[in-house]
Amino acid sequence: MKKHLASAIALLVAAAPFAAEARCLPQTAITASVRAIPVIHYKSTSIDGVNVFYREAGPRDAPVILLLHGFPTSSHMFRNLIPLLADRYRVIAPDYPGYGQSDTPDHTRFQYTFAHLTDIVEKLTDKVGAHRYSMYVMDYGAPIGYRLALKHPERVESLIVQNGNAYTEGLAAFWDPIKAYWAEKTPQRREALAGLVTLETTKFQYTDGMGDIARISPDNWDVDQALLDRPGNKDIQLDLLGDYGSNVPLYPEFQAFFRERKPPTLIVWGKNDKIFPESGAHPYLRDLPDAEMHILDSGHFALEDKLDVMAPLIHDFLDRKVCK
Repeated sequence: MKKHLASAIALLVAAAPFAAEARCLPQTAITASVRAIPVIHYKSTSIDGVNVFYREAGPRDAPVILLLHGFPTSSHMFRNLIPLLADRYRVIAPDYPGYGQSDTPDHTRFQYTFAHLTDIVEKLTDKVGAHRYSMYVMDYGAPIGYRLALKHPERVESLIVQNGNAYTEGLAAFWDPIKAYWAEKTPQRREALAGLVTLETTKFQYTDGMGDIARISPDNWDVDQALLDRPGNKDIQLDLLGDYGSNVPLYPEFQAFFRERKPPTLIVWGKNDKIFPESGAHPYLRDLPDAEMHILDSGHFALEDKLDVMAPLIHDFLDRKVCK
């Protein structure tokens, strides 16, 4: 019995190094893996006297991917996507004035309009030397990106569209009180939109329609709401909600850009989004019949729920269309 026990112990001891070796990568592989992780730089630059924050990663001489965020968030929404693209691309993700880490000048002395935010983004791209780019547009980022495309159509290499509208079919019931404010900008109709900048609505945007809420970090709505609650920020958001109506008359021009320039386009759309529903995705194919469309079982902020699906689709699309 003792002889058998000793033999068993000896076998276990002999096997231990091999078990450890099988479970762990060699140190050289670990070092190589760490080196492969892209470094993200957090920067700001002054544009027309306003400090504009942006995240940047990837090789300086690589094709540029411009990530344009939505409401009520910031470049924070791209924090997980950036390192997955920056292995081969120069990724730039700004915060618009009034959002994230950018300055939030008072709305009485800074014009919070989509035309003005487009001018700021344009000047940022010029300042950082991004003279050609692919654009990931989402929510507010869509009209900002498309306005930028109208100003410089030759700069746009490709489009990645995620729950960003360019067709009236996409302005569903959620927009009815906002449309009422566009039609008559009274104090009463303005104040009726105040619920859109509350914690309840911010959390709703991140959780509604998501397949697995356990994948959605509460940091999202905590961070966004803390910024929304800064003094004066409510008026900034209400100004922009009021000005969103200025984008709708430009929809035919956006659509003409799609038809005439035919940028390679990837559409990745959360179908359960009540703000920009699936009905706004399919009309793109009228003007971009070669667009690649993926309708995902997700909500408004689909990157929080479907990053593992979206990142490979985006990287593969860029590899084929931009680095071909």
